[in-house]
Amino acid sequence: MVSSITLASTLKEHFADQFLLGSAINSAQAQQSEEDTDTVIQQQFNTITPENELKWERIHPKPDSFDFTLADQYVRYGAAHHMFTIGHTLVWHSQTPDWVFEDEHGLPLTRDALLARMQHHISTVVGRYKGKIKGWDVVNEALNEDGTLRDSKWRQIIGDDFIEKAFVYAHDADPDAELYYNDYNLYKPEKSAGAAKLIKLLQDKGIQIHGVGLQGHYSLTHPALNELDDALNLFASLGIKSMITELDVSVLPFPSEAEQGADISQDLALQKTLNPYPDALPKAVQDALGERYKDIFALFLKHQSTISRVTFWGVNDANSWRNNWPMRGRTDYPLLFDRNNQPKVAYDALLSMPVQNLAD
Repeated sequence: MVSSITLASTLKEHFADQFLLGSAINSAQAQQSEEDTDTVIQQQFNTITPENELKWERIHPKPDSFDFTLADQYVRYGAAHHMFTIGHTLVWHSQTPDWVFEDEHGLPLTRDALLARMQHHISTVVGRYKGKIKGWDVVNEALNEDGTLRDSKWRQIIGDDFIEKAFVYAHDADPDAELYYNDYNLYKPEKSAGAAKLIKLLQDKGIQIHGVGLQGHYSLTHPALNELDDALNLFASLGIKSMITELDVSVLPFPSEAEQGADISQDLALQKTLNPYPDALPKAVQDALGERYKDIFALFLKHQSTISRVTFWGVNDANSWRNNWPMRGRTDYPLLFDRNNQPKVAYDALLSMPVQNLAD
């Protein structure tokens, strides 16, 4: 049967038959305090992820104190605009206060005490947004680059099964929510193999897991797309969905290991090398970014039957975390909309792609 080929005017319309298209949004955007940015979000995306508003340090800053102010605003925004709303994240080694792992004397908790604290947090947060948040990044970045488990405080105190427990608690709190494992560099063979082993372990124990989030912090040359292709095939073989959860494409050079150890703030020559486009992006680089995005999305389209969502990590270049990493003051251009919320060459490149619905 002949496949349908369509062209449309927005991202969510253009890829409507392939996967959800989304963006991470911050608290100001959830409050609709930036009119132009708000227009882009509503026009272009049908799913949203919170940058920080649902992380432990924000929503549960003290043992007996939850602050749902920003999270509620975020969830209301998603509901008002009929968006598939993501919860990010329940269990992570970063942006989690030290008190989570300590008793009243500052000593490490016992396994049972930390499990109780984890369950209380998950049941409270997931329970509050039951039926409103449709998918949760239950555990975030629990793997080392070689695919072994990161020796986080969660693992040190609870043991390897802290991941299993988190998924069980999340499912108990909202049996209808989709539950995901999320990590970066999952295109690397060893790390993707470690994630697949983890997912298979959960599946074999009958623990609900519905998808794996592959953070997409890419560059003009990295990663090799055949590696990402292999990873997507691997996760598809497990019978779960893949999601590209934090997509951006840096156009800047990255420091070598030797340079990373230098005091970049004191090295003016190195600062200039690592920040070559402080004022504007040359046309040739704009075009290269567009071609890179087309190549990446061509791969996503190849895997459209198992990719359920593609989410950009930010709405426009101005609010991308890439501007300040790995050194402050860098000016990067990693997204589809510029600092004035105008569509870039890369945006036009994606909308020019013919898309085929494999179900036709």
